Parts: sequence; C-alpha cells; structure tokens
Amino acid sequence: MKIGLLSDTHGWIHPRLFEHFAGCDEIWHAGDIGNIETADTLAGFRPFKAVYGNVDNSLVRSVYKENLIFTVEEIRVWITHVGGTPGHYDRRVLTSIKDIHPDLFICGHSHIAKVMYDKKAGFLYVNPGAAGYNGFHKYMTAVRFQIDGKSIHDLEMIELGERGKVTL
Repeated sequence: MKIGLLSDTHGWIHPRLFEHFAGCDEIWHAGDIGNIETADTLAGFRPFKAVYGNVDNSLVRSVYKENLIFTVEEIRVWITHVGGTPGHYDRRVLTSIKDIHPDLFICGHSHIAKVMYDKKAGFLYVNPGAAGYNGFHKYMTAVRFQIDGKSIHDLEMIELGERGKVTL
C-alpha cells in the first residue's frame, strides 16, 4: 500500500501534489483541510482518509473525525491533528497513546515536518509539515511512504517549494 500524506492545506492544494501522489493507493490528511472542496478534490483523485483540524469549519467536522484509528496491512495507524512531538505530546493524546498502541502516529498542526521513531512510545511518529500556501512554515511539504505487512518503508519527504511561491 503506497500512501500520500499531507496536512495543513488550509483550503489550497499544490498542483504538483497530484504528480507526487499519482502512484499512491490512498491519500491521508492530518487536518486543517481548510474546506470541504479541498477534501472532495483529494477524495476524487484517490481514496481519502482525513481528520479535521482546528481551522476546519462545521461542515468539514461533520464529515471527518478528530481522531482516526485504523489498521492497514498489519500496521495500526492513529491520525489526529494536534498531537505534539515525541517527548512533548499534547495532553489530549498522551493519556490515550498507551491504550491505543499505534505502530504509526501521524499528526499535523505545527507546520514542522518531522519523522522519527519514538523508542519510548514504540511507534513511528510522522508530521508531514504543511502543504498549504498560507501559514508560518517556510517550505510546503508532504510525505510519501509504503506499508507492506508490518513494514513501513520508502518514506520520502516531498518539498514543494517556498510557502507563497508556486513553481511547477
């Protein structure tokens, strides 16, 4: 299963994302989608899983959940928007980490791309950064990776360029 992962689009989709996610089986979005049209566009391109973020309106929140917990292949995945970082998880998720036991924990919100294995929690932490045009991030980013059985591999950080500048 090949996954395209993004977050913090804030209602805007970089045109190169379609090229980068062309070979993906699914697209996952870690919140702050921005509007339902953005979600619908991505869902029309590939099967789409998403959570809502703090900037998402009631329509987006009526379609998507705050937390999405599911299994792909043999990997237990937890996607949420506000998750914090390893060693500094948001208190909202901290108490649930031990109960949920994810193999892969995905969040957005910070606009800072980060991938690391959290030895203490026992899972791969992924924040794809921000793919949107607006925000305080310097570069627009997304992630692409593969899941085979219990293996998460071929993880690539995709840099889409400087925020506010679109180059094709």
